[in-house]
Amino acid sequence: MVFAIITLFSVMGATSGPSGTTDGFSRLAVTTLDDYSPLVDIAVTIEILAIRALDTIDTASGADFFVTLTINGVAYRSPVWNDSDVLYPYWNLTVDVPDDIKTVTITMALTDWNTDGPVLCDIGSGKNSDSSGYTVTVVYDIATGRWSGDDFIGDASGYGRASGCDDGSIYENEKDCEMWFTIYQNDYDHDGLPYWMETNEYGTDPTVDNRGEDPDGDNIPIEWEHRWGFDPFHADAHTVLDPDNDSITNMEEFLTSSAWSDPFRRDIFLEVDFMDRSSVGKASCMPDNAVELLKNPFHRRNIVFHVETGGFVPMDGFTDPGEVLDIYRHHFIQGDRDAWRRSVFHYGIFVHNCFPTGYSFAGDGPTFWGYLPGTNAFVVSASMMERYHLLNPGTSLDFFYASVIMHEMGHNFGIKLGTPMGCDNQFTKYPWQLGWYLYRNYKSIMNYRYTYEILDYSDGSHGKRDFDDWSYINLSYFELPPCEAMAW
Repeated sequence: MVFAIITLFSVMGATSGPSGTTDGFSRLAVTTLDDYSPLVDIAVTIEILAIRALDTIDTASGADFFVTLTINGVAYRSPVWNDSDVLYPYWNLTVDVPDDIKTVTITMALTDWNTDGPVLCDIGSGKNSDSSGYTVTVVYDIATGRWSGDDFIGDASGYGRASGCDDGSIYENEKDCEMWFTIYQNDYDHDGLPYWMETNEYGTDPTVDNRGEDPDGDNIPIEWEHRWGFDPFHADAHTVLDPDNDSITNMEEFLTSSAWSDPFRRDIFLEVDFMDRSSVGKASCMPDNAVELLKNPFHRRNIVFHVETGGFVPMDGFTDPGEVLDIYRHHFIQGDRDAWRRSVFHYGIFVHNCFPTGYSFAGDGPTFWGYLPGTNAFVVSASMMERYHLLNPGTSLDFFYASVIMHEMGHNFGIKLGTPMGCDNQFTKYPWQLGWYLYRNYKSIMNYRYTYEILDYSDGSHGKRDFDDWSYINLSYFELPPCEAMAW
């Protein structure tokens, strides 16, 4: 016989929201219970999805990372992943836990193994002091299948993402890193809805897989709403809700959920296409590490940058503006002016050659080179990237590609000549030009003086004539204004 002490309470207020907020319907709070999931022997799995060095970890080589997980006081260690500053290990650990205990305490630590011994890296949100502030501790709730503590639904870095930059140490080189993870428990019907939630909250059958069901009819399935703390039995306006103000609605966050998007943390999506190899000329393709370099400055500020690469367009020796628009229409939105990806993804094309050799544009709006609201795409000459690399062999081709994308994306965010004057100013390129000195404090990739030197926007802290790009960035700028007529 199962014994439990149960308290019934009702919370009046908002109808839905992330874990930790009121949600407006009755709850059954179990204080003690003999078995939180009587259909299975409860085991909790912690999966490490990705690790990224946001600072220099090892000056001689890539980092040699390993993870230590302490679960209910017992420590477990991962393998050492050698010589890599960015990795996607998908390493997991499953631990049996007591069936009658509601919570599991988990501490996560990231360490770099080097010749001088192990060095703790910073993935914590607190200020570093001696050995504190480096780790992340969460409490996983067996009843709800969610966790809280140093990481929670709605925190700045995102649910299941820990970042050492959260303590404000972006430029202080404290061995800041980010670590992506997820935590889950075994579940009889494999739908991700814990037994307790199914029987006490949702009234669903814990022996039936409920994935894909939409009991409130708001076009978002029960498993997504459960994960993010929404009430799956109360319809929400997910097509307009945008809690993190990144111009990606909850519906669009659901459509991109396989990319680890988070409705409570800012995300940016970019599709990049290249010219295919043919007898006409050399193929245009971006080096693999360029994408990883591009992500770093954004991830330090909890803006997660997602890049889809690998699409190919027919090879052409020179691509004029009309052909660029044709590529946009046929390869990006595929002839559909109302394609949902238009309001989620930016679009980049690397052609063999074009003029100008790089520019942003609104592919389906009233502007082309005007950089007005609706600017959502860019085109770049890959042969120009290769020439720069030949002239500057000490700088990697990866860095050139990452730099030009970040510069053009700045225009997609609304940064353009005039806001500020140091941006895209043709008179800042060379030491014999006056602008080189006038705008030397504008230490931004948007300043031609620094386009292939600084992989970052400016934060406005460098003195006279500097500009705070990061605060000015408008993640909605790329959306086509509803009052604008389509260009075609």
